[in-house]
Amino acid sequence: MKPDIQRELIPRDDTVHLIGALCAMKGKLLDAAQQWELLDENGHVPAAPSYTALLQHAADAQDLSRDVLRLTADFARSPYSATRAGSAVLAHLATAATMSSHEAPHFTETAESALSLPRSSHPTDRHYLKNRMVIDHASARAFLRRTSESLRDAAKELDDHLGFHRFVSTLTPRESPALPPPRPSGRHR
Repeated sequence: MKPDIQRELIPRDDTVHLIGALCAMKGKLLDAAQQWELLDENGHVPAAPSYTALLQHAADAQDLSRDVLRLTADFARSPYSATRAGSAVLAHLATAATMSSHEAPHFTETAESALSLPRSSHPTDRHYLKNRMVIDHASARAFLRRTSESLRDAAKELDDHLGFHRFVSTLTPRESPALPPPRPSGRHR
């Protein structure tokens, strides 16, 4: 195999391990986006949304963001990030890291509005706070989904890279039985 092709390959075991880590993280983000709901079953903001529960969403989102950042930083430090496939993976991870950094602040703003809601006496203020809560919470969940999509795209790049591994393995010469010596030709000079 040519050395330049060999340099472009991320070892198969490392690739499979990273795909597993990306898929696990993607699953956590999607679960959070589905489970962390603000609205009740009728699609309305609860009369007294729980500040504690909403703040917990922010804390959990911060933990998820930290995990995405760590995964991105670890990959960026690896020698694989300099390969063609690694560069594409790193671009998706960078997007995931950026998206994940926006989740916790939106959940925190949702919680802040929930805390302010009981103290607001004017109906317009209450209406504004409820709308702000819905928008902030929906934005936070959207950032969870976008982070998950970026991780999915990074895993797809690595899966395609495994396909490249399979292709390259078909190009490498295989050991074959020794060929018989050439037969003497029927012509004599």
